[in-house]
Amino acid sequence: MALYTDTVMDYFVNPRNVGEIENPDGVGEVGNAKCGDIMKMYLKIEDNVINDVKFETFGCGSAIASSSMATEMIKGKTVEEALAITNKQVVNELGGLPAHKLHCSVLAEESIKAAIKDYYDKNGIEYDKNLFAETDCVKSDSYV
Repeated sequence: MALYTDTVMDYFVNPRNVGEIENPDGVGEVGNAKCGDIMKMYLKIEDNVINDVKFETFGCGSAIASSSMATEMIKGKTVEEALAITNKQVVNELGGLPAHKLHCSVLAEESIKAAIKDYYDKNGIEYDKNLFAETDCVKSDSYV
């Protein structure tokens, strides 16, 4: 059995929405060098809908595939719909990830939330602070 699904390989080799958005409405960066993966997500939001999303990821193939899939999942969604995306949904859309790579999907979920939090903060929009828990590095077995 292959370590990675065809979908993971496709999203790694042909990532969607790579790059930076000029004058983004929200930017979220998660991860750290100790963990080995860093994800940065950029959002363009109009009338509460994510019209454009791009990412930059420093990390392994699973991290790039997770970031790319997450951007595809939230483009065209409302901010609230994007906030509801979980790492488990990212993994399911990718057709699975090895257990030791599940943290990549967690970072994808957290990068979405970090970018939305930045959008809320920049626009003075009130939000439930519990939706945006601070993490330093994530463990795969604590999610999914």
